[in-house]
Amino acid sequence: MENTLKTHHRLLLTGAAGGLGTALRDRLKGNCDVLRLSDKVGLGEAQAGEEIVLADLSNAAEVDAMVAGVDTIVHMGGISVEAPFAAILQANIVGAYNLYEAARKHGVKRVVFASSNHVTGFYKQSETIHADHPARPDGFYGLSKAFGEDLARLYFDRHGIETACVRIGSSFAEPKDRRMLATWLSFDDLHRLITACLSTPVLGHSTIFGMSNNAVTWWDNSRARHVGFVAQDTSDVFREAVYARTQAPDLSDPVAIYQGGSFVKAGPF
Repeated sequence: MENTLKTHHRLLLTGAAGGLGTALRDRLKGNCDVLRLSDKVGLGEAQAGEEIVLADLSNAAEVDAMVAGVDTIVHMGGISVEAPFAAILQANIVGAYNLYEAARKHGVKRVVFASSNHVTGFYKQSETIHADHPARPDGFYGLSKAFGEDLARLYFDRHGIETACVRIGSSFAEPKDRRMLATWLSFDDLHRLITACLSTPVLGHSTIFGMSNNAVTWWDNSRARHVGFVAQDTSDVFREAVYARTQAPDLSDPVAIYQGGSFVKAGPF
């Protein structure tokens, strides 16, 4: 597969039943000899080159078994939308802790962590930010991903576990609305980015915005040059169609003011 580099023997993909997990399942097989898939729901039968280990991220013993024997982790698991704090706490906060503890115990030294643009959702769409800007989460979901980034930093500083915190924009087959013209990340570019994070000689603790080569962007990704990611897709080819089927934004609406879009008004607040 294009831009695929085999870097590991056994790679773990969490959240393998989710939207991005499903998109990555076949793509990541080229990055390893054995792809271990995990989620808390059924994943069907294991195909050639696959292993399936079901686990609930909030269950430390299940996560420990899930991680045992893998070389690296692509962590897509957890809740990926705004939700009540109790649910976010178990899946995204306790779950992230359980994952890094298991990685420490089993000697895993590299993780690709699915963070989110919602870590910085309360910056304005009129701004361009970089990875060193302070977090401004737009809800409990974004808050949990900010925690995950800090947790990853701790486990790098204390235990040498390298992590790419990938602040995924909007990864779908194509952009759904005008906001996504700025935030869109194609599935193939997502895979290219993960491949870069798995194969770069020195990763450290890196925060990277997950976006394709879109003309409009709110994120300066220059601090991620060391991983070697070069996006090859762009939302620009969808611009005319997106404009034709959507209305101009209400510039007094927080959804159109802030980078987090609808997340700035979502949830039980």
